[in-house]
Amino acid sequence: MGTETLRVLLIEDDPLQARLIRETLSEAEGARICCEWADCLSRGIERLARGGIDLLLLDLTLPDSWGLNTIAEVRRRVPEIPILILTGRSDDSFLAEARRMGAHGYLLKDDAVGPSLARRIYDAVKKQVPVKGR
Repeated sequence: MGTETLRVLLIEDDPLQARLIRETLSEAEGARICCEWADCLSRGIERLARGGIDLLLLDLTLPDSWGLNTIAEVRRRVPEIPILILTGRSDDSFLAEARRMGAHGYLLKDDAVGPSLARRIYDAVKKQVPVKGR
């Protein structure tokens, strides 16, 4: 993978899911990924405003934002950040709309703790290639 450390911000309100994703990234062989965590959109936006984040892993069901409005708010505040959506939905029309709004791709939550998570992050950041969960 890459030699530089990628800085990822995970915005996820489920502490268990967040811990699993962070552990997956810290243990990824050959990857250098530092993953920070925010449990709601407002804290995530505050962290993004300080800069230094290469990619956003974004849950769309948060205590202070829900659905496509979450993407719209991130794009309004930080338009240049690559976004990978974390979702339990595999609804093609919903995911197509998320991409139209600026998401680079999505990961199904079941796949977000797999060994290929780090590769998907590198692909989204380095190649700007849309990423699909399955």
